[in-house]
Amino acid sequence: MAIQDIYPTALRLLGRPVLVVGGGRVAARRAKGLLDAGARVTVVAPEAITALRELADAGLLTWEPRTYRSEDVDGVWFVQTATGDPAVDTRVAADAEAQRVWCVNASDHESSAAWTPAVAEVDDVKIAVNAGGDPRRAMALRDAVATALESGDLPLRRRRAHRGSVALVGGGPGDTGLITVRGRRLLGQADVVVADRLGPRELLNELAPDVRVIEVGKTPGHHPVPQAEINRILVEEALQGHRVVRLKGGDPYVLGRGGEEAEFCRRHGVEVEVVSGVTSAISVPAAAGIPVTHRGLAKGFSVVTGHEELSEVPARADHTVVLLMGVGQLRESASALGKAGLPSDTPVGIVENGYLPDQRVTIGTLGTIADQAEAAGVANPAVIVIGDVVRVSPFAPSHFKTADYSTTSPNKPRTSTTRVLTP
Repeated sequence: MAIQDIYPTALRLLGRPVLVVGGGRVAARRAKGLLDAGARVTVVAPEAITALRELADAGLLTWEPRTYRSEDVDGVWFVQTATGDPAVDTRVAADAEAQRVWCVNASDHESSAAWTPAVAEVDDVKIAVNAGGDPRRAMALRDAVATALESGDLPLRRRRAHRGSVALVGGGPGDTGLITVRGRRLLGQADVVVADRLGPRELLNELAPDVRVIEVGKTPGHHPVPQAEINRILVEEALQGHRVVRLKGGDPYVLGRGGEEAEFCRRHGVEVEVVSGVTSAISVPAAAGIPVTHRGLAKGFSVVTGHEELSEVPARADHTVVLLMGVGQLRESASALGKAGLPSDTPVGIVENGYLPDQRVTIGTLGTIADQAEAAGVANPAVIVIGDVVRVSPFAPSHFKTADYSTTSPNKPRTSTTRVLTP
């Protein structure tokens, strides 16, 4: 049989009787697949492995503990041989051919009337690959296609009418490689993308030409599209039957108003999914080599957006404070922490445009950082980290690095030749 002789199709076997001849691992695998398709499975084999016995004991299939008989083919819609004995498999295939019943002959794929493809499912898409009768090659190709679909490299978008939905997708701090696999997949299925100013903007260029992108980006103090209007857009587009992705920077539930959007959608009967993202509060400091917690330095951290909340966080160098979008209020925030008791020599790091080509790191102390930031022209988007964890950064000046705070060699002096980005 040549691959040109194959006419690819899919069988709907729900409720239809099928026959599996054989009781080994291949038979069990094929029986399981047929059961998943809803077929009524009968297995004929003198002996059966445990997996088949358990399916039979559970009432999911019928096992006839005997040798094959020609009449076993009567009335079935599909046959799978898997005895491991070419003579028996050939006899079964001949009986099936005489009755015009499609049969997969596991012992002789060249003469088999049908082939079983390598199959995978991604969402509601079923992938079936035939590779000239080479099962390992087919499985490798199947896995590659499935991975590409799951990662969003191949389109999963529906083209026929479907029920609308909303997915709140956290895109991470901006690098396209930091969005989750689930988020990338949903973006590839979207009919409408409601996009923030931050996040993986380059992914928008990969969307199909007919995918609508609605820009609702905000900057500090400038909200051209109010939150109430964003909520309305999400619901209105979903109710028109569109798959809507609300693409956000960071994580939808970390100071991203994702909770409000999800609640609004549910209140209006719209199915909503939340896909967590890599929050900039943790990932952007990491891009500058700053962990928000570190043994011997800090066991906890707080994330805030303005100096008003700083009175409620621990004013200690061993408790990390992360300020998001706080450049405009940096002087007030530093003053507030100082008044709360945080020493003026507490290390402070500012990371602008984390993970992007123009990332910049400025490091100083609570007493100097506002002047440094002003002189350097520091601007949002930026993440500010306050606390002793800044000492770990390779960008920290040498006098900050008084000890090695690793778990393997505590208090060992350390040095660094990494350039320090301070004015």
